[in-house]
Amino acid sequence: MFIGEYQHAIDTKNRMIIPSKFRDELGSNFILTKGLDGCLYAFTINEWKVLEEKLKSLPLTSKDARAFVRFFFSGANEIEIDKQGRALIPQTLLEYAQIKKDIVSIGVSTRIEVWSKEKWEEYNNSDIDFDDIAEKMSQLGI
Repeated sequence: MFIGEYQHAIDTKNRMIIPSKFRDELGSNFILTKGLDGCLYAFTINEWKVLEEKLKSLPLTSKDARAFVRFFFSGANEIEIDKQGRALIPQTLLEYAQIKKDIVSIGVSTRIEVWSKEKWEEYNNSDIDFDDIAEKMSQLGI
């Protein structure tokens, strides 16, 4: 399980340091793709396979399902972690997430989200009503 928040910067070669708390669970390779809300999602290979199976089961006749599958798979890259614990972020994903230098990596249970620091701060300072969200989650049994 991934938890916690870590702030760091990408280097001049577009590599990010994978927090050591995340490295053990990620393994030497992981999948990095476009996420929702303008961030990137990182999945273990096994977790990606679980998601892949769910996405493959969506009906091909559904326009929304096709768009959603395209979104995730078109941005997906298998990433290798080097011996120094760094991972190269492809330029297309940097552009998608508007990452220039400073990033925030957060653990979100089965995935890691990678945000530009500016977008993360904007998200945290937005008018999200967590009490309202909590009430809706209780209706879902959480």
